[in-house]
Parts: sequence; C-alpha cells; structure tokens
Amino acid sequence: MSTATADGAATPGRAPSVPPAEAGKRKKSVLGTRPWLAAVFLLPALALLGALVVYPIGYSVYRSFFDASGNGFVGLDNYQEMFSDDATKTAIKNNVIWLILAPTVSTALGLIFAVLTERVRWATAFKLIVFMPMAISMLAAGIIFRLVYEQDPDKGVANAMWVSVHDSFTESPPFPGAHPRPDAGLTESSGGAYTTGATAKLGSPASIPLVAAKRDDISGAQPAKAAEPEARKVTGTVWFDFTRGGRGEQGVIDKGEKAMADLRIEAVKDGKVVAKTTTAADGTYSLPAKAEGARLRLPAWNFSEPYNGVDWLGPSFVTPAIIGSYVWIWAGFAMVLIAAGLAGVPRELMEAARMDGASEWQVFRRVTVPLLAPVLSVVVVTLMINVMKIFDLVYIIAPGPSQDDANVLALQLFQSSFGTDVNQGLGSAIAVLLLLLVLPVMIINIRRIRRESRR
Repeated sequence: MSTATADGAATPGRAPSVPPAEAGKRKKSVLGTRPWLAAVFLLPALALLGALVVYPIGYSVYRSFFDASGNGFVGLDNYQEMFSDDATKTAIKNNVIWLILAPTVSTALGLIFAVLTERVRWATAFKLIVFMPMAISMLAAGIIFRLVYEQDPDKGVANAMWVSVHDSFTESPPFPGAHPRPDAGLTESSGGAYTTGATAKLGSPASIPLVAAKRDDISGAQPAKAAEPEARKVTGTVWFDFTRGGRGEQGVIDKGEKAMADLRIEAVKDGKVVAKTTTAADGTYSLPAKAEGARLRLPAWNFSEPYNGVDWLGPSFVTPAIIGSYVWIWAGFAMVLIAAGLAGVPRELMEAARMDGASEWQVFRRVTVPLLAPVLSVVVVTLMINVMKIFDLVYIIAPGPSQDDANVLALQLFQSSFGTDVNQGLGSAIAVLLLLLVLPVMIINIRRIRRESRR
C-alpha cells in the first residue's frame, strides 16, 4: 500500500489521509442531516404529551384562579379556601401519613422477602404468590378488602381471626341483652349492672327473675329450680321468667321456665364486694354468711354484648387499614425489584464479611443494605410518587361515615370537582397543590436516573 506525498509521490505503507471536514460529514447520521425527519418521528409523541399532560396542567392552573362558575376571576381565593377547609387539612394530614408509612412498609417487606427467599427452596413459587396481587386492579383489591374489614366476624376475615384469638383468652358473657322486668325490684346502674333493692337475709332465698334472653342462649338450659333455704347461707335462683303463650306468673318459677347458668353475682355492702359466686346449671346460687345485709348485684359483664372484633373501617383505624391493603398489593413489586438488585450483589463481599466473623444480621445491615441502596431508593421514590396520587382504594374501601376521616388529596380533588357541592375552581387549586407536592419527588428521581446514566 502507498500514499502520496506533498509533491505527488507515493509513500509505500501509509493509507491516504481524509480531510477533517469530509470525516465529520461521514460520521453524521441520516437524522443529523435531516432534522425534519426526527421531528416527524417525535411529533406524535409530542402531540400526545401536550394533549394529555401539558394542556391539562396549564388549564388547571388557569382554572384555579376562577370561581365555581368559571366566569369570575377570584385570584388566590381558591388557594386560601383550600388551606382553611377542614376536609383539605385532613386530606393533607392523611397524605403525609400515607407518604411515610406506605413506601416504608412496602419497601421493608419487599427487602425482607427478597433476602429470605434466597434461602427458601420454593423461592419462585413464594415470589409468585407475593407478586400476584399486582395483577389485581385497584378496584378489585378495594372490593376484596372492603369485605375483609367487615365488622361482622361471620363476613369479615380480619375480625373472624381477631375474634377467634380474643375468645380463646377471654370468657364470653352468658346472656347478652338480658335484663329484669321494670317491676322486679332491681335498679340499673350507669354501667349496666343490676342491683336488688332489698338486702339479703340468711335462710331466705332471694330469687332474681330476668327476661329478654336470646333464644340461642337459653335454648339448651336446664329447667329452673327453686333454691332451698340454708341457715348460714344466702341462697336464691336466677331464671328466665317467661312461659310461651303467656300462661306463667311473673316473679314465680313456673314449670318449663329455664335456668340462667354461669351468671356472676356479687354481694355488695357499703360499696364493697364482700362475697361473690356464679349460678349453677339449674340457676341456683349460694353465698356465705358474710353476705347477710348486703345487696345482690348482677355485674354488667353478664349482659354485655359479645366481642365482635375491631371496627377496622371506623374513624380510628380506617387510614391504617387502607394502607394495609396498599402494602398487600405493592410489597410484591418492591420484592421483585430488590431481588433483581440482590442478584447483582457480589457474593464475595458477603463471604468475606462472614469469614471476618460478622453475624448474618451484621452482613445484612452493613453489606447487603448499603449495596442495595440504589435499588431501594428507586423503589421508595416510585412508591412515593404512586402514593401521592392514591385515590381508588380510599374511595372504595372507606364507608360513607368514615370517608371524611380517610380523605386524601386526590379524593378531595374528585369530590370538589365532581361531588355534591361542585367547585372546579377549588378542585383545580387542589390539583395544582398535588402537582407541586409530586414535583420534588419527580425531580429527585430524574436526577438519580441522570447520575446512573453517566456511570
């Protein structure tokens, strides 16, 4: 091979040089020489972005300066009303709770699942089960958890389990709802207990008739038996003073009337309980001699309603309950991303830490978590953006009486713009506020992506 010198002579072994201008032209792509072609490809995406993102944002900002009708300019009045409205304040408070709890708990559970599944034989099946809720729409998940949180233990799974645990350690009341007749000589206290007006006497049985017992509670009871008088004891009978057909006599133990067993009875003297007992299967009871001169009291526990679990969707627990349903859905998402990041962690570092005497907890805390920090930040930021816009779960799960307590900004935006008292100016102001709250998280995410792209 030869090249030409300045005087036209060829120099063997050297390739012919290319002028810099020509070399730059050769490196340009087709799109570089034809910018209109790049614009043609970008135009559909830009048109959709403008129609679905830019225009709605601009119009929302514009609309937030007008009144409910959209004709009168009110300036910043909608923003002032937004921050003075109790419903919006509650929504902001709940959004803060969501922002702190939901991403943190979901990421923590995802991290635990991802680390533990490395040591489980059926890791793939476990991950599939945990990730499966992601395939369910928010609407379906809301309906599922609305049923899970039902107050009735016969319908709600959460209360069915909770009541089962509670009833395993706590005795249930024998006759909820029962009470004496108005003229039976017993007075009701503020707490729901019933106390006899007359004092107890030795050798003189004190019978206590009750009514309004539920059929299921009384159906298997034994027939009531009149107590025998005892010289050194206070005795008596507690029974269900009711005969079908109304043929019985009030205050008298008629044939076929049922005993009320397992009722607690206390002998109260000068405000102190001096003796107590429980009725037998035939309704009879017996108190020692020190009960003489005391009044007999049936504690309120005998008639209290049975434990029906926690009001998960009441004002106190509705927000944590809905966050629990969100975690159920998104913990699988966090687990999959963290597991993917964990697969790229050098195992040599973990083994070196173990060789140096580090425990599994120290390896997890000082090696695994720091190496997974970029992945964890991706998960947390993604969930934070998602949580700021949460709407459907709150709208579906929270019942009408508790919806104000579970309110979030997206739901308040919907109610203000399309609810009963429509004010799209106020709704637009809430939309602008929501955008301003989401923007910092989005900026952080964009900067993180740029830093990773430079590596």
